[in-house]
Amino acid sequence: MPNKALRILIADEQHFHRMLIERLFNQLDYYRVAPVQDLASMLTLVEYGCEPFDLVVVNAALAAGELDLLSYFLDNRQVRHALIFDGQRAQLPTIPANPQPRVQVSHAALPDLRCIQTLLAIIDPSSQERNQRYAG
Repeated sequence: MPNKALRILIADEQHFHRMLIERLFNQLDYYRVAPVQDLASMLTLVEYGCEPFDLVVVNAALAAGELDLLSYFLDNRQVRHALIFDGQRAQLPTIPANPQPRVQVSHAALPDLRCIQTLLAIIDPSSQERNQRYAG
């Protein structure tokens, strides 16, 4: 059974991308999702939130050279886990889920269901049983 208290933040300029990613989480019964469209909104929610985000999923292009996302998430106690996707565009090295780093970088243009399931298995181990039903 998923931990419905997980706080998830999705940051991408494209409304369609935010919607697709949010639907992947919803498909896996995660509904505490906050989508934002710009870097300033993401930073505001992270920095001034009363509790940390369990996961931030962010498009690397959102920072557009204004912020080193990798360092930001590695040093930020308000974010427990982060996925930076479309990292190739930002010339970030790929950092896979194994051996379960706090911050992962994917060169995929968008995270897919398998990527989200892999993240949730790390963040919410109780979700693994449910996610196995969606595998395939």
